[in-house]
Amino acid sequence: MKIWVDADACPGVVKDILFRAAERTKILVTLVANQPVRVPRSPHVRMLQVPAGFDVADNEIVRQCEPGDLVVTADIPLAAEIIEKGGHALNPRGELYTTENIRSRLNMRDFMDTLRASGIDTGGPPAFSQRDRHAFAGALDRFLTRNS
Repeated sequence: MKIWVDADACPGVVKDILFRAAERTKILVTLVANQPVRVPRSPHVRMLQVPAGFDVADNEIVRQCEPGDLVVTADIPLAAEIIEKGGHALNPRGELYTTENIRSRLNMRDFMDTLRASGIDTGGPPAFSQRDRHAFAGALDRFLTRNS
């Protein structure tokens, strides 16, 4: 198993949690982004920079992800592709996307896109909180315990 990170919008505290998990479990964590991302020197952490462009990082993650791998992303369409490919997807707020919940998440995302396109201000997600950090760390630990 490998862990792939959609790193362009991933909060720094989540990356730090992943770096510590990589050292503890010896599982390879790869951050994929279209700009340089600082990573610690470690045989278990690497950074893969892809060219700028719409969905270039997402497409590279889908291309390289194998069944059983974990992808950390808040991008619901990317999560859906990973699940379809036999991987697992966890968002930075600690929600594990599954075959049971991904369709409703996609529908809600599409609905919100439609509202925004019609001029309705839907606001953005709330600021990343200490509770989110703990939820992610707990979900990651449970996932790694169950799948290693």
